[in-house]
Amino acid sequence: MRINPAFPWRIARNSVFCCTVAALAIALPYSLPAQRLPDTVRPQHYSLTLAPDLKAATFAGSETIDVTLAEPTSTITLNAHDLTFQSVKVEAAGKAQTAAVSLDKEKEQATFTVSDILPAGKAALKIEYRGILNGELRGFYLSKTARRNYAVTQFESTDARRAFPSFDEPAFKATYDISLIVDKGDTGISNGPIVSDTPGPREDKHTLRFLTTPKMSTYLVAFLVGDFQCSSGEQDGVAIRACSTPDKVALTSYGVDVAKYVLHYYNTYFGITYPLKKLDLIGLPDFEAGAMENFGAITYRETALLIDPKTASINAKNQVALVIAHEMAHQWFGDLVTMQWWDNIWLNEGFATWMENKPVEAMHPEWKVDQAVASGMDGTLNLDAQPTTRAIRARADTPAEIEQMFDGISYGKASDVLLSVEIYVGPETFRKGVHNYLAAHLYGNATAEDFWNAQTATSHKPVDKIMESLIAQAGVPLLTFGQPRNGRVHVSQKRFFMTPSIQPDAAQKWTLPVCFKTADDKQDCQLLSPDTTSLAVPQSALFFANADGKGYYRTSYSPADYAVLAAHVETSLSPTERISLLGDEWAQVRANKASVGDYLDLVAAVKADPNSNVVSSALDGLGAVNARIASTPEERDALDAWLRQTFAPEYAKLGPPADSDSPDKKQLRALLFAALGDAKDQQVLAQAREISAKYLADPNSVDPNLAQNALQITARNGDATLFDQLQKISETSTNPEIQIGALRLLAMFEDPALARRALEYAVSGKVRNQDAAIQLAISLDTDKNRDLAWKFIQAHWDEVKKQFTPEMGSVLVGATSAFCSESARDDVSQFFSTHKVPDADQELKHAIEHINGCIELRNLQEPQLKAWLASQSQSSTQETGH
Repeated sequence: MRINPAFPWRIARNSVFCCTVAALAIALPYSLPAQRLPDTVRPQHYSLTLAPDLKAATFAGSETIDVTLAEPTSTITLNAHDLTFQSVKVEAAGKAQTAAVSLDKEKEQATFTVSDILPAGKAALKIEYRGILNGELRGFYLSKTARRNYAVTQFESTDARRAFPSFDEPAFKATYDISLIVDKGDTGISNGPIVSDTPGPREDKHTLRFLTTPKMSTYLVAFLVGDFQCSSGEQDGVAIRACSTPDKVALTSYGVDVAKYVLHYYNTYFGITYPLKKLDLIGLPDFEAGAMENFGAITYRETALLIDPKTASINAKNQVALVIAHEMAHQWFGDLVTMQWWDNIWLNEGFATWMENKPVEAMHPEWKVDQAVASGMDGTLNLDAQPTTRAIRARADTPAEIEQMFDGISYGKASDVLLSVEIYVGPETFRKGVHNYLAAHLYGNATAEDFWNAQTATSHKPVDKIMESLIAQAGVPLLTFGQPRNGRVHVSQKRFFMTPSIQPDAAQKWTLPVCFKTADDKQDCQLLSPDTTSLAVPQSALFFANADGKGYYRTSYSPADYAVLAAHVETSLSPTERISLLGDEWAQVRANKASVGDYLDLVAAVKADPNSNVVSSALDGLGAVNARIASTPEERDALDAWLRQTFAPEYAKLGPPADSDSPDKKQLRALLFAALGDAKDQQVLAQAREISAKYLADPNSVDPNLAQNALQITARNGDATLFDQLQKISETSTNPEIQIGALRLLAMFEDPALARRALEYAVSGKVRNQDAAIQLAISLDTDKNRDLAWKFIQAHWDEVKKQFTPEMGSVLVGATSAFCSESARDDVSQFFSTHKVPDADQELKHAIEHINGCIELRNLQEPQLKAWLASQSQSSTQETGH
């Protein structure tokens, strides 16, 4: 599953702002009683027929589950939730018995009891039942457009039980025969291709039967019903389709092209061919996550799949390609080989996050994916250095605990740990280890130990010790280096916290690879153990201890070595290394080990960098200074003036957009354009108004990479006419990139009357539930709208909470972390103590921690910011001769 890219603040990647709105809860609450099923009954095969009624929002199900009993029993327990049983029969040893059904609502379980003992061996459960097509975006649910209803599924992690009685745990793998009885004009999509289409059972219905699936877990089953239309292609003997509602089918071809490339890449990389006959990618109007890796039938938010490549921004195309690659990686890592239990969900999500970059980088080297990966690692390191975090592998027994495992640790940190190990053992050796792991567990389940033992055996290096150290322990290592002498350097390690008032446990140490930059711009990797006090270092003109920026640790250098690095950041470090150095220096500011002025001097040193990701990292830090350290209008005005003075000449050097521009130059222009617009550069403000007007008249008439930024700048100072235009686009556009872009902009208007209109619109019922909380979160994240938004949320709580899907409540709670005062912190804490949001207790804890961190950062660094700004003003005065 891909966390929704439409709300990136929930992903601890790509920005030092990773925690401006708290990431998904990353520390699990005290465990409720375990809800695991006994392993004495194991499913082998499901025969499942479903008949959805799209108008009544109900469905009927007929099911046979072939099971194996490990011992004699008179009871069989499985999972079921919000289902009504009509009849249950159990057949075993040639005898059929009617079973009594008892339900445990809290555990989401049903127990079938028969009068005569069932012998060990094979048995069959024959079940007739009914259910509802719910509005919660999980299980078998209703998705709507203005024209009609659709019935679609989302089962990860524990919601297959809402669609059919099942042994709903990842280790209970089985095969599936699925049939759908649908309206005559509709079609169906499931994991396998359609093998028969027959009229009936009623005149207005037809029955679709799908090919038997491979052995797989319940959460990977999918079935969708509606009038879907598709683009199609073929790669390596696999039929590939990208599907949507009929009005958006013209936007599906890009997905097919990406999927074809990625499928061939993965077949080659894994050395194990994709095992199914077809692969469908389906964009859904209502979908809570970003995407879901159902085996052979991947589902997506429309924004994560459907774009027009001729008019889409580079960022939009990049994001769609990455999400497609992420979900397709799961077809091997997650679907073909599945974690034994949810405590190892990082085996799925961390691997897919790491793997998604490879085919996209190969397909589009001009996108410089490696630099985005470095930015992502910087964000993850910030997340993992918060006061409360968790180990990558953590206990998760209940559905609520399992849901909280889908966070920046399982995705980001796990991915970054894999990257560090890959660099240490070498890419080809690591690839062979991945192949050996997959080949040993095809169609089965595996543990973390299975993976790192395969890597250890393949590489003959202590991968098991490295990975166990990084997987089992929470937090970020801080490596403090002395000055190199005689080919060695002293090093010490301790846990790093972004909050300087927290003292780490001196006993916590790691085993991890440390890679030094060599004189020929390569790397020399050494193994650091808990007992290590010095490491051998290669001869080099400068000392840099994170070659290529791919080590999972923060670094601290002697003042002399840091001064050399800062002086040569543009000439002696690679772009990914510059991103790493910027991140490490910002972390030192957060920990009060460096001054904010030192960081801003480093930002100035990379102002002319030609790589958009490097400049983005610098500007993200500058934005954090503005939002989290500066507290007065005068300080923020001074920062804006410095930004204009520093970056406006670099923006001017880029010139107007040209067809010959590289993708990175286009991205850099858009980035500087946005930053200068935020800093109230009058020339850019005028350009933004002009570009916005052209775009609204004809989206094809302007550079798409500038369009959204121009609209965002203009919207902040926009009037009711612009608001009305954007609202109409959000309601009528059939291009998801344009439609969602317009919707998000409504929450950015800073005119109080329009800001209030945006809040009212978000809870009016006219915005999809999957988007309503995001709109409110954007308002909370907008400095000038924050207080208004918070008062509105409090005053209209009944309307607000009606918009929550199970995950979206946490998004709203997490957004309150944008506050930075004791009074706001206390207000947030008090409000949510009496207005509980389900499964958001940990999100609230993180929000409060983040507010406290901001208060502490401001108290420590604001005096230094004032001094630095005064020095800049004095220097500027001297330079102009006044």
